[in-house]
Amino acid sequence: MPELRTTALYAPTGDQPAAIETIAAGIESGERYQTLLGATGTGKTATMAWVIEKVGRPALVIAHNKTLAAQLCNEFREFFPGNAVEYFVSYYDYYQPEAYVPQADLYIEKDSSRNDDIDRLRHAATSNLLSRRDVVIVASVSCIYGLGSPEEYEQRVVFLTTGEAQDRDLVLRKLVDIQYARNDAVLGRGRFRVRGDVLELQPAYSETAYRVSFFGDEVETITHFDPLTGEALSRLDAITIFPATQYVTSKPTIERAVVELRSELGEQIRKFEADGRMLEAHRIRQRTEYDLEMMQELGFCNGIENYSRILDGRPPGSAPYTLLDYFPSDFVVFVDESHQTVPQIGGMYEGDRSRKQTLVDFGFRLPSALDNRPLRFDEFLAKVPQMVFVSATPGSWELRHSTRVAEQLIRPTGIVDPEVELRPTLNQIDDLLNEIRRREQAGERTLVTTLTKKMAEDLTDYLLEAGVRTRYLHSEIDTLERIQIIRDLRLGEYDVLVGVNLLREGLDLPEVSLVAILDADKEGFLRGQTALIQTIGRAARNVNGKVLMYADKHTEAIKYALEETDRRRAKQLAYNLEHGITPSSIQKSVSDIAEFLTLEAPHVPRGSRRGRRVEGLDRGELEKLVITLEEEMAAAADELRFEYAAKLRDEIKELRSELAATEQAPA
Repeated sequence: MPELRTTALYAPTGDQPAAIETIAAGIESGERYQTLLGATGTGKTATMAWVIEKVGRPALVIAHNKTLAAQLCNEFREFFPGNAVEYFVSYYDYYQPEAYVPQADLYIEKDSSRNDDIDRLRHAATSNLLSRRDVVIVASVSCIYGLGSPEEYEQRVVFLTTGEAQDRDLVLRKLVDIQYARNDAVLGRGRFRVRGDVLELQPAYSETAYRVSFFGDEVETITHFDPLTGEALSRLDAITIFPATQYVTSKPTIERAVVELRSELGEQIRKFEADGRMLEAHRIRQRTEYDLEMMQELGFCNGIENYSRILDGRPPGSAPYTLLDYFPSDFVVFVDESHQTVPQIGGMYEGDRSRKQTLVDFGFRLPSALDNRPLRFDEFLAKVPQMVFVSATPGSWELRHSTRVAEQLIRPTGIVDPEVELRPTLNQIDDLLNEIRRREQAGERTLVTTLTKKMAEDLTDYLLEAGVRTRYLHSEIDTLERIQIIRDLRLGEYDVLVGVNLLREGLDLPEVSLVAILDADKEGFLRGQTALIQTIGRAARNVNGKVLMYADKHTEAIKYALEETDRRRAKQLAYNLEHGITPSSIQKSVSDIAEFLTLEAPHVPRGSRRGRRVEGLDRGELEKLVITLEEEMAAAADELRFEYAAKLRDEIKELRSELAATEQAPA
């Protein structure tokens, strides 16, 4: 089993060695809570990576939004090229939870749009946690929401070894039991196909597939191959196939659960009838009986997570299984941007409980559905053995509970905290436009933060009319598009990014030299001292970094932010003088911040991954690829997955252009 090893391309410097030693020693001595107080641009991610390497334990890094988690995952993969670094966030691009509004007698059915790439990465995270120790998982607060039992998940794993006696038909039944679908026409994630004595399957967590050849009742060979090109990648001695869903259940478990659920259903019906609520009694009977029938016939039903407590055999009110339960007992948790993430973790339970209680009260769900929920904060703390809070502005809870606080204020590049200038709000937009023009001429980027979404939209329209290449980042943009917008800013596809509350914590944008804070004196959450310091930090990765605060008065938050910025500037300047450092902008390649979405385990060749370029393929291989994609497109259309089918159609179009180009090329 490989150990956690960071790349030799980087070495600790500045405050990092002392911070690494302090935090690692605290973990080794069993200290429960610690804080890494690291200024923006001082390499907190690198420090976390080196601490993880030093203690050699599996780690969970929690971020407060998907965009930051994506950036962190990409950076950790650079630090740990030979280890398993996985991304675990909600797989919903759009999610409307099931709800009922009694005042309007309005039932809102659950509606969602699931992202297949993120679903694959979630499966990769759980499968790696159960099969190796050199694992770093970067997650959002999705990690405190319910998952299936890790014991049940692990027990249903299918092992195949060359030379081992295996009944082929029994293997196929096992695959169906763990929610793999047979499709002899098109291979895809979570599917398998059979041709004579050859079984081909693509795990739910992989973009590559396996070909298992049987000789009678013996596994003869196992080949790892690319399902798009058919290219053989390697020959394997054994493979482990994890279930296609984290909510996998065995037949005996379902039979036991059905008995318990029928008992609970009967009790709930009697309660409603005793209160004269016949509509609710009929509703809960009809809905639950349908779900139970689906579970008995298929082993699964829509909304099966609502029955998770009964399926898991847990007592009422007990904490659900989550990603945390898939980790070994000695794992370490790093809470990035903890001043945001800790309150977010603490706030998930109450909102979820209120919505589900209404569903139970009006006969849409059984009372046991209340236990399909996120963890309460005390339950989260009980499941986490040791925690390190990481932030430039840690909150009072973190500082109060931490037994060690390691301060990291020195930037290896020598960049000092940006100069902060206060300007009046009168004509602030015209003044800002002039500053943006200067940055455009220098090939640098600008971030603008506003107080409201409407203000941000109006400002974006105004700047576009003025000829400024501007984009707006808001909460309604799906996860992957949000990541792409950040990448396009770095690449210079546009020059100004406007947002409300998505541009503060953690985003690493070295090309940004100007940050403008509109209406900085409007006191509140978005203009508090923590928010201002974090926003100022977005300009701390460029040597020309500057922050403009448009304000007509000095609030307490502004005064604190200016004083703390000056303190950090003084410390960095003294360090630069002592070591003869000339400040330089952070140099960071614009590797796809979302590139990890196409990445597999380290042993899979890059050229074999879906979505990579097809350069180097000859005409015959291109034609074969087009045929395969056409089959997949037809299957997607049959399954009513029209958006995916349209993407495949566009890809086929590009490949046909490649084919046309090869025909016209001289021999």
